[in-house]
Amino acid sequence: MSIDATGIRDQPIATGDYRRPSDDHAGIYGHGVVEVRGPDGALKQRVEFTNLVTQVGDQYIGDRAAGIGAITAITGMQLGTGTTAVAKTGAGAAIVTLVAASLVAVGTPTSSLSGSSRRIAYATTWAAGTATATGVSEVVMTNQATSTQTAAGAAATMARALLSPTVNKAAGDSLSVTWNVDILGS
Repeated sequence: MSIDATGIRDQPIATGDYRRPSDDHAGIYGHGVVEVRGPDGALKQRVEFTNLVTQVGDQYIGDRAAGIGAITAITGMQLGTGTTAVAKTGAGAAIVTLVAASLVAVGTPTSSLSGSSRRIAYATTWAAGTATATGVSEVVMTNQATSTQTAAGAAATMARALLSPTVNKAAGDSLSVTWNVDILGS
């Protein structure tokens, strides 16, 4: 059925209890950037990524918006070397192969308009000497306590992304992630 912009057909459609197709394409879109900087502060590598918001992440955003639920706020990010495809639930919804000591706290998130979307930005940095690894291929946002330093399971993972190309973090390098979550209205 095509929509008549003149509105001439609105009365018969309303009388017949037909509904127009929704113009609201609300959704959540996550994307970000990983930057590796050498000991001198020079940019060595920059990788952009998109992510999949997990089922737990959907619940987190919905429950927080409605002021209900018990899922705690996003507290940190973890790095890994796993390559399992991202998924809403199951193995692809959590860190697969944890990089040791890579669970770090996120700073205070910021909220801004990005075009017509509401953007929530999370950022963190792994300092020199922390989470040194080659072949870093995955990153997650989690609400797991940063003191645990264990792999966050799917129940504690809000979003997961695969990095391509992989990232190498030498002992003297710092690695930062800025993760944007865009909440799209119609």
